[in-house]
Amino acid sequence: MKKVPLLARIIIAIILGIVIGLVVPEGAIELFATFTGLFDNFLGFVIPLIIIGFIAPGIASIGKGAGKMLGLTAGLAYLSTVLAGVAAYLAASNLYPAILNTQDSNEMSNPEESLVEASFTVEMTPMIDVMAALIFSFIIGVGMTVVKGNTLYKTMDEFRSIIYKVIEKIIIPLLPFHIFGIFANMSYAGQVATILSVFAKVFVMIIILHLIYLVSVYGVAGAMHRANPFYLLKKMTPAYFTALGTQSSAATIPVTLKHTKQIGVRERVADFAVPLLANVHLAGSTITITSCAMAVMYMQGQATSFMDVFPFILMLGVTMVAAPGVPGGAVMAAVGLLESMLGFSSVMVSLMIALYLAQDSFGTATNVTGDGALTTIANRLAGKKANLDTVQKKKFG
Repeated sequence: MKKVPLLARIIIAIILGIVIGLVVPEGAIELFATFTGLFDNFLGFVIPLIIIGFIAPGIASIGKGAGKMLGLTAGLAYLSTVLAGVAAYLAASNLYPAILNTQDSNEMSNPEESLVEASFTVEMTPMIDVMAALIFSFIIGVGMTVVKGNTLYKTMDEFRSIIYKVIEKIIIPLLPFHIFGIFANMSYAGQVATILSVFAKVFVMIIILHLIYLVSVYGVAGAMHRANPFYLLKKMTPAYFTALGTQSSAATIPVTLKHTKQIGVRERVADFAVPLLANVHLAGSTITITSCAMAVMYMQGQATSFMDVFPFILMLGVTMVAAPGVPGGAVMAAVGLLESMLGFSSVMVSLMIALYLAQDSFGTATNVTGDGALTTIANRLAGKKANLDTVQKKKFG
């Protein structure tokens, strides 16, 4: 039997949590709360290891074989990711007061205040805090790009494989149970209607932002080549729908590569840029994470300014580099930043994960489709003219 997709498991967990939370006694809710508490502590222990395991070798792998095209492509990816996050912040800060204003102020209060507490907890103190893990990862990652030899890189790459297995075999399988426990607790506390209302409105806004981003980035690519951006975007739709189904940028690379070449990018440029962008370009995921984080903070009545969120976006663009190729990898890599930079509690993190995973595939599809536009832009900026015979037939005007 084919394995049930993570999104389906998350949806089932939310529905079951809501229903069961309405009918079971407090003792059962306390049991669920105990599990979620233990899972939270384990997640907190693993997060610094995830940061070290993925960011350090990720930076090192980008740096190997450095050159003009590498710097140009990685720079475009980071700029696109940061601008996408800023756009998401501006949209959320201006729209949330309007689209989420139907909730009563009491309903939007901190959900932790009325949740049933765990019967016991087990402390799992992280070996290193999040910020120290980030700094350590940057030092080691950059160091591996300038020091000759591959011994440390191979060690870090093997460490990444171990952390990947922890995520793939432990965290991701247990995540639906964790979300089930959170929603059962919130349902028992009478808060779930508000949460679901927020989910629906945020989901719609995020999808619209994804579409606006794609039209914008293909508008730039089309203008640089005097080609119709909607024609270019149409040629990349197979990559979008492949990513929508696989929820993996890496799994979609062959499709992205094929259709990027079809829109006129030279083969050697596409062969280099597309696999790189699959790991470092996460504009769609950044839109999603920023929008969801803003929604969760709004639910807590937590005031945020641009200068509170902008450093988070800047760090997010780096932290998600080489995020694990599993569904939800980007948000797992971002949890440490949510806690250290935005002050997220364990319940806020759980809500954030549920919000993110509900539309993870759309963020991945946006990342992948945007890769085609950035590859086209990089191809022109690098001084190489694309083979645009087919594209030129669909010029502006």
